[in-house]
Amino acid sequence: MHIAAGRFRARLAESEQDIQAAQRLRYRVFVEEMGAQASAAEHADRREIDAFDAFCDHLILEDDSRQPDDPLDRVVGVYRLLRRSVARDNGGFYTAAEFDLSRLEDYPAETLELGRSCVDVAYRGGSAMQLLWMALAQYIDTHQLGLLFGCASFHGTEMASLAMPLAYLHHHHLAPEPLRARVLPQHYKSLELMPKEDLDRREAMRAIPALIKGYLRLNGFVGDGAYIDHDFNTVDVCLIMETSRIADRYRTFYTGKTSSMERILG
Repeated sequence: MHIAAGRFRARLAESEQDIQAAQRLRYRVFVEEMGAQASAAEHADRREIDAFDAFCDHLILEDDSRQPDDPLDRVVGVYRLLRRSVARDNGGFYTAAEFDLSRLEDYPAETLELGRSCVDVAYRGGSAMQLLWMALAQYIDTHQLGLLFGCASFHGTEMASLAMPLAYLHHHHLAPEPLRARVLPQHYKSLELMPKEDLDRREAMRAIPALIKGYLRLNGFVGDGAYIDHDFNTVDVCLIMETSRIADRYRTFYTGKTSSMERILG
C-alpha cells in the first residue's frame, strides 16, 4: 500500500528500520512532548516500544523534503494497526488492558484496533494528516473492516480539569449499548462529570483533541468510562466507529475519490 501526494508519502512499514522510525516518532511525541514514562533502553535509543509492535501493521507518513541526520527521524506520522484475526493469534488487543471489549468480540465483520497514532507537531492539522487518513481508508477497504476502535487520549491525568469535554462525550456521543466497551471495573472512572444542561458545547469542543474530533465527524462514539493512564500521562476513552456509518461526504474525501487530489491536499 502506497499513497503519494506532493512531498508526502503514506505506506505500510516494510522493514525493521521503518518500524524503528515509527517508534522514534512515538518517542518524540509521547515521551518528550507528553511526558510518558519510558525504560532506560527506550531513552537510550529514543524509541517508544512495546510487545505489540512485533505483529501489528505500522502505517507511516514520510515527508520526502525532510532530510534528517538520523534516518530514524524521517517519519512524521504513524498509526499502529491490529486486526482481530491477527490479535487472536497473538494474545489479544492492547486496548483490552484498559477496556472490556467483550461486546465487540463477535462483531460480524473484521475489526481493527487503532493504536499509537501520532503526528509530528510541525505537521498537525494540515494536508499531511489528510494523506495519512486516506491511507487508513485504503487499508480499511483492502481488509473489508467493519468496526474500528482504540484508546484515544486527553493529555494529563486530572479528571476535574477535563470535566467539560468528557461529560460532553458521555452525553452526546456514547456508543449504542451493543457496542459500548466499558473501562475495566478496577479502573473505572465515570465520564458523567457534569449534568447535560450545564454543558457549553463550544467550550467542550475546544478542549477535545483534534484526533477525537475527527472520529466524531465520522460518526464515531465513545465507550463507557475513562481510564487514567499514569504511565502515559493521559486520560483515555475508547473510540468506536462502524465503517458503515461514516458519512458519505467524508468517505469520499478520505478514500480520495474526488475529482482532484490536489484540491484535497493543496
